[in-house]
Amino acid sequence: MPSPSITITAEPSGSVSAKGASDDLSATLLKHAGFQQIDDWYGRRHRLPTTTTPLADQVAIATHAAEMLRAARYGVDLDPTLDTTQAFASANPLGPYTAGAELLRLTDQIRSAENGADLKQALDHLLDPEHGTLERIREALEAAGEQITDLDVEAFQLADRFGFAADFVSSAMSELIDSDDELLSVGQEQQPETRARSRWLPHIRGAALAASPAAAKAQVSSTPDAGAADASTAVRPSHAPGPRR
Repeated sequence: MPSPSITITAEPSGSVSAKGASDDLSATLLKHAGFQQIDDWYGRRHRLPTTTTPLADQVAIATHAAEMLRAARYGVDLDPTLDTTQAFASANPLGPYTAGAELLRLTDQIRSAENGADLKQALDHLLDPEHGTLERIREALEAAGEQITDLDVEAFQLADRFGFAADFVSSAMSELIDSDDELLSVGQEQQPETRARSRWLPHIRGAALAASPAAAKAQVSSTPDAGAADASTAVRPSHAPGPRR
């Protein structure tokens, strides 16, 4: 037999109604979600109060009711304007990875910058020393290493890897933290000292990569007597990290 069907709609009056199946189970689920039951000559139906239920609550209640009804094998036709799952998917193209979605939007903002001032404004979300994304990432990596140690004292090598990563993010912040003036001058005629600096930047990057514990580990594993090598000799970056919070 086909599943009983219930339609949950947003009415022009501003209220939300649920109509269709009128059995006791569906009525119980709707009342549990927050709907009020109405019994009159039109029959049994359910409605959310128009004046006492904020719009956000209407959406949350309607979505919750639909989820419970579907779990009980009812067919539910839910108004798209009341479906938080659709709104979530639209606002977050990466699903549960909301932070990644925000960074995608920031990357688009960086790519669309038309001058140095626009670029600086976008990059401030990354580089702000207190609230920037890099600082939040550094804190998260550091917290992960500490939590690993708290959960398992024997997993210190894994905890150290997260600590190394946090230190490298801190080094990146230290390298970029004073770049405001240079960003503002992007697109303008370069001064001789700026051109000179651009020539030695690749050497700095090469030195940073050479200090990478991952690179050191890969180099050790590629030598014939790798078994005698001690992975613990990997050195953290020489660039002193910023203060921990």
